[in-house]
Amino acid sequence: QVQLVESGGGLGQAGGSLRLACVGSGRSFSNYAMAWFRQAPGKEREFVAAISRSAMTTNYAEPVKGRFTVSRDNTKNTMYLQMNSLKPEDTAVYYCAAGAGANFMSRSPDDFGAWGQGTQVTVSS
Repeated sequence: QVQLVESGGGLGQAGGSLRLACVGSGRSFSNYAMAWFRQAPGKEREFVAAISRSAMTTNYAEPVKGRFTVSRDNTKNTMYLQMNSLKPEDTAVYYCAAGAGANFMSRSPDDFGAWGQGTQVTVSS
């Protein structure tokens, strides 16, 4: 099973940008479809974006479409989430996830078997 570690969270301003990274170690990173989820206080974990093994195809949740971009570099075992035009409602703990049986259309947490520890993103108005 791949091990995942997120970084890049922190405090951002509304309208600003942040970039998250997720580094995988262990078994072959390119064998996994990858995704970002987020969880705000008192809310369920929700899908943000997913990317195929080859990085050729992506999928986004409606609230972030046009503002966030998911990408990956399999040579560096790293996935990224570029977050632009941040909004206070983007405040959450962001998790990266890997799924051997998932694909870029997967949106359920149950489709992903490996998770990072999460990184806090806080957006001030």
